[in-house]
Amino acid sequence: MNVQAYLAFDGNCQEALNFYSDIFNGKIINKQTYKDSKIDVPLSFREKLQHAELKGKGIHIMAYDAAPDTPINHGNQIHMSVDLNSQDEAEHVFETLSENGKIHHDFREREWGYFGRCTDEFGINWMVNSNK
Repeated sequence: MNVQAYLAFDGNCQEALNFYSDIFNGKIINKQTYKDSKIDVPLSFREKLQHAELKGKGIHIMAYDAAPDTPINHGNQIHMSVDLNSQDEAEHVFETLSENGKIHHDFREREWGYFGRCTDEFGINWMVNSNK
């Protein structure tokens, strides 16, 4: 069994996946736009991503631009969790994710190691951990 995240975006999926691919050294694969789809979306939305994946060592995220008739409601029901073995690498990932977003818990030492929680500029919640 494999359980993975499928992220929904409000028209900026490509930009978000580019951002994440730089941070996590992943490749964007299986890109499909609405262009050749039989789904009824406005002409201005045809180049948006109907499906894409970010895949790399230790990461596999699926994502899409939600069609205009599917409103995106930003909430806190889900967080992406990243576990790293290096405190320096974890701190760098956290700083990059939170740079234009919002920090909820500063990245600092906790009982179990180092941890920080933030929401990135695309509205995605992240928890970043590293071992002591």
